[in-house]
Amino acid sequence: MLHYLSGFGDSLPLFNVFRYITFRTGGALITSMMITFLFGPMIIRALRGVQKKGQPIRSDGPATHFKKAGTPTMGGFIILIGIVGASMLWADLSSVLVWTVLLVTLGFGAIGFYDDYLKVTKATDKGFSGKMRLLLEFIIAALACTAIMLFADKVANVQAVGNDLDLSSALTFPFFKTLVLQLGWFFVIFGAFVIVSAGNAVNLTDGLDGLAIVPVMIAAASFGVIAYLAGNAIFADYLQIHHVRGTGELAIICGAVIGAGLGFLWFNAPPAAIFMGDTGSLALGGMLGTIAVATKHEIVLAIIGGLFVMEAMSVIIQVASFKLTGKRVFKMAPIHHHFEQLGWTESQVVIRFWIISIVFALMGLATLKLR
Repeated sequence: MLHYLSGFGDSLPLFNVFRYITFRTGGALITSMMITFLFGPMIIRALRGVQKKGQPIRSDGPATHFKKAGTPTMGGFIILIGIVGASMLWADLSSVLVWTVLLVTLGFGAIGFYDDYLKVTKATDKGFSGKMRLLLEFIIAALACTAIMLFADKVANVQAVGNDLDLSSALTFPFFKTLVLQLGWFFVIFGAFVIVSAGNAVNLTDGLDGLAIVPVMIAAASFGVIAYLAGNAIFADYLQIHHVRGTGELAIICGAVIGAGLGFLWFNAPPAAIFMGDTGSLALGGMLGTIAVATKHEIVLAIIGGLFVMEAMSVIIQVASFKLTGKRVFKMAPIHHHFEQLGWTESQVVIRFWIISIVFALMGLATLKLR
């Protein structure tokens, strides 16, 4: 919304600052953080009043988790109002990419909300039907990928640097300047898989106080850099990455995620006053996946989000091993619970996983130059 003030820049030079994505990204970060600080306490009070028993605790989980009984969930509300409010204020609302990312975020958030609602009302850790939940996620993600592909020539004019290749439905590869795989309409299925996988991987990571939100902020910061560089023709040409016009605006959403994440972490720091819940984890994961698809960095998402991949793979390996051999590979899945069972304290697991997340992010950002 404030982006339109740049139109008065010719008569009032002060308004020219609203032309700059970097300025608006900083504004979105501060705004979202202030929104979460302002509305966080009242949302927590309201949720605590409605959710008498709070989020149900897994009966087979670590014994240390039972002391968290009564902590309200659905804290993703706090994050989402910060992200959406700041993005609406600072982003260019004429961008199809901005609306696509926000609608996926809200759509996945709504699915997560319903899942949290069922868990709280039924007092069980089993929520939404897994198959129905995945179906709805795929529908939302497929619609988003269709929009990204069809509007690419109008809003996100994707071209390989130094070429006239249309990459709106293509898969690009890190470390290679011109290696491109044209997917055609299969791009919709592939992109939807990326978005849904990202959403559920973040969801699986959200199991300890502060464990998911910091890696999400780290990934958002990384993709904020990628979106800005890919959307800038000069920087894209220098780095020899694919120029995706219009993605610079997504850096503003990434900035909003960082600010909202900082605000939420204030309340989620151990001992947590509120849990993120599926309302937040699904929404944030879906948002990261959509930005990765829009910027043509789907594979890089698997590197930057390596911690989320590690968490998801631990569950897949555990389930597959038990069904095939009757034995478990890990003491408990997702893998952060495995380390708890080994004797690590919750704070040790969380902080060490943050460090791992930073390492993965640096590896992912390195792909921008190693071409």
